[in-house]
Amino acid sequence: MLYSTVTPEQKRAALRSLLVPGTARQFPGAFNPLSARLIEEKGFDGVYISGAVLANDLGLPDIGLTTLTEVAQRAGQIARMTDLPSLVDADTGFGEPMNVARTIQELEHAGLAGCHIEDQFNPKRCGHLDGKNVVGLDTAVQRIAAAADARRDPNFLVMARTDVRAVDGLDAAIDRAKALVDAGADAVFPEAMRDVSEFAAVCAAVDVPVLANMTEFGKSDLFTRRQLADAGVAMVIYPVTLLRSAMGAAERTLDAIAAHGTQESEVPNMLTRVRLYELVDYEAYNRFDTGIFNFQVPGLDIDGNNANP
Repeated sequence: MLYSTVTPEQKRAALRSLLVPGTARQFPGAFNPLSARLIEEKGFDGVYISGAVLANDLGLPDIGLTTLTEVAQRAGQIARMTDLPSLVDADTGFGEPMNVARTIQELEHAGLAGCHIEDQFNPKRCGHLDGKNVVGLDTAVQRIAAAADARRDPNFLVMARTDVRAVDGLDAAIDRAKALVDAGADAVFPEAMRDVSEFAAVCAAVDVPVLANMTEFGKSDLFTRRQLADAGVAMVIYPVTLLRSAMGAAERTLDAIAAHGTQESEVPNMLTRVRLYELVDYEAYNRFDTGIFNFQVPGLDIDGNNANP
């Protein structure tokens, strides 16, 4: 009922224990708190919170327009609704090294288990688009060093993302990843790898966990968990998958209403009222206060159980 019963400190320790090279732990991207609960129910390892999703949910492009306050608030709302650890995209850290330090502490305060900070210029852009610009090595190192130094919980995961692959090639990305680890990064996110062999090369070059981004319509093929695990990857994210799926369904339903004057054709594809009430755990609130859930829902018996299992 209400929020997670697992403390942020426990989630951070859990994230640390999960990220073992070669396990390819799966972290689907949540686009709201309820989707985080669904991710947990389906047995996934953790929750990812994409900066692109947070921006798009506000109707904005992913070019660094969101603020630290917006990201920390929404990410905190998502993280507190699940027992799973949540990793959030902190873009470029929202400013200079001192701003990066504050970013880390705000995300700690919001209950996140970790974040990643990238080496793009501001305004940044989606990692799988062309025309990216990256900062110099000194600036990238300063960001990660500031992040690592600022955390108060030593288990808060500081991950370094590098976009150098698309600008200067794989060897440059590997060299930068090594430097970012030396600066204090607990894990590495090499963006826009071309194939599995490139993931394997990064994994072999660093002694920290490596993340693989399996976003649709990007530079990388959609490799399987087994392929990535064999390459040595520790964590796989699916950042925008659920948002794209949900918005695709919403568009199809709106088209049906416009075309037919009713949503009836799309009802079989919708989450049922019974299923929605299961996800928000109406029955638990009823145990707390019988005045909350004192009505009959089609498909549920009087105790809140599925009447038609």
